[in-house]
Amino acid sequence: MKAQDVLKRAFAMPLENPSYPPGPYRFVNREYLIITYRTDPALLRAMVPEPLEIIEPVVKYEFIRMPDSTGFGDYTESGQVVPVRYNGVNGGYVHAMYLDVDPPIAGGRELWGFPKKLANPSLRVEHDVLVGTLDFGPVRVATGTMGYKHTRLPDDKILHALGEPGFLLKIIPHVDGSPRICQLVRYTLRDIVVQGGWTGPAALELEPHALAPVASLPVLEVLSATHLIADITLDLGEVVHDYLA
Repeated sequence: MKAQDVLKRAFAMPLENPSYPPGPYRFVNREYLIITYRTDPALLRAMVPEPLEIIEPVVKYEFIRMPDSTGFGDYTESGQVVPVRYNGVNGGYVHAMYLDVDPPIAGGRELWGFPKKLANPSLRVEHDVLVGTLDFGPVRVATGTMGYKHTRLPDDKILHALGEPGFLLKIIPHVDGSPRICQLVRYTLRDIVVQGGWTGPAALELEPHALAPVASLPVLEVLSATHLIADITLDLGEVVHDYLA
């Protein structure tokens, strides 16, 4: 294989059969349970990188079902997003993500810098309760519950929330172990079709774990909860800050 052939074919690893196809990526019937809670401001400041600014000591804990996604298939995700501001624009810094399928783990880390790790999250309806859980190995580290479809939310409020940009800290090491890429990446969702959104009473419990430390941002008070279903397209990202420049 000639060098030019490698460059022509190189998209992702492995060269012969990449774990995921080129984007952008469409998600159909993407379902979220988002529980917003107040946390310790000092701990939050220690985990959010500059030049992002923390708006208030708040974290959004998310459980997400993705039954139909381009190239990634059917999977579930769970993690934490911190409301932040960058250059005067509000968005969300993705602090932690745990999911159960290889292609979106590989693609999320390699393309955008999503902080994805392998675990076993779930989101399901049990009678009149929407239940989200996260297990890391045999250990339960997160449980979120919400009354099922108690109060309908207006579509414009959901569109506004989904339309805000997300921010990621992308880190890829050099062969000697030093950082070769260390960037702040911004991504957006587009072509959003809202199928429904609801709010209701909610509770969230996070348990300490050495390798899934979601409880490092402790729950001091649950502020609100949102259950929403939408079709979205995840665009490829852009670098907004290079820490190695």
